[in-house]
Amino acid sequence: MKRILTTAALAAVLAAGGSWVFSPGAQPPMGAAGAQDASAPAEVTVTDMVLGDADAPVTVIEYGSFTCPHCATFEEEVFPQIKENYIDTGKVKFIFREAYFNKYDMWASMMARCGGEMKYFGIVDMIYSTQNDWARQNSEQAVADSIRKIGLQAGIDKDALDACMADGAKLQALVGWYQDNMEEDGFSSTPSFVVDGELRANMSYSEFSELLDERVDAAQ
Repeated sequence: MKRILTTAALAAVLAAGGSWVFSPGAQPPMGAAGAQDASAPAEVTVTDMVLGDADAPVTVIEYGSFTCPHCATFEEEVFPQIKENYIDTGKVKFIFREAYFNKYDMWASMMARCGGEMKYFGIVDMIYSTQNDWARQNSEQAVADSIRKIGLQAGIDKDALDACMADGAKLQALVGWYQDNMEEDGFSSTPSFVVDGELRANMSYSEFSELLDERVDAAQ
């Protein structure tokens, strides 16, 4: 597991002005001035990304960081089994919420959401499956270019992607949403899970399935 950014540390990242390097010469949507000028933020709604039956008896929320290796392992080894056996069968409603270690997580989050709800989970899979490539580039610009490439490969229109990634109001809204989630659910590392309101740490599939079976049985 890796520790998420605290509210103070996240604010420091934004205030440092390092939130935008996606194209040469681009201006950051949230530099020092942008981070401080929050007196009249734009009205932006952050949508929960959901898989499964809305009326499923069990609800699971995953908090994941896109730069977290343990999250990538969960996505590759555990999540497909949960999807097949619990989400696709109507037993679990699954919500994925991004958590932030650093500005790379913020950039990847904005890109993933550029595709809308229909593309989101496919893009998440692309982000995690190529994490060792894009997240470990030797410069911020190279990381940014790699994230942008994923969006284009996912079929996001170039102009739409450019506009989405330059949306400082959306970035502010995502940061506020993340902070609210952290305070409400009390998670401090990723991946973390909230299963019917109860916070749980990372689990193997066998542990997860045992817990979900108990919750599904209790709901029937």
